[in-house]
Amino acid sequence: MNILYRTLFCISTIVAISSFANAQSVSPGYDSTLAKRLNADDYGMKKYVLVLLKTGSATNLNKATTDSLFTGHMTNINTLAENGKLVVAGPFFKNDKYRGIFILNASTIEEGKQLVATDPAIKANLLEAEMLLWYGSAALSETLEIHKRIEKKSH
Repeated sequence: MNILYRTLFCISTIVAISSFANAQSVSPGYDSTLAKRLNADDYGMKKYVLVLLKTGSATNLNKATTDSLFTGHMTNINTLAENGKLVVAGPFFKNDKYRGIFILNASTIEEGKQLVATDPAIKANLLEAEMLLWYGSAALSETLEIHKRIEKKSH
């Protein structure tokens, strides 16, 4: 009986060591400098704030005011992107509730609130921001640089 226990112990130890070694292997294309620059965790991921932009309560503004607020909204989007705080933004196709999304380079809802508070359309309640923490690829931060290379017409 003693031999059986020792054999099982040895087999389970070998399996555990093998599993640990495999779990600790590094991906062949891993770039530690890039991972550090993008604040990636061991899985190449990081925390963001996902913002769902919804139609706000200010629905009866005149066209000139609405146009001015949306001009400010676009300027703010560009400022946040230039400062590395906005990694993705875009409108939804026509629907009754949701207008667009932001993915903010922020790790807390509080930081996300501070960033969207700079948007004139949100300040004026033309848009409302619903926020969620989101876990996604740290490479998402590189999207805007790639976009600059494929954008034929600027906004």
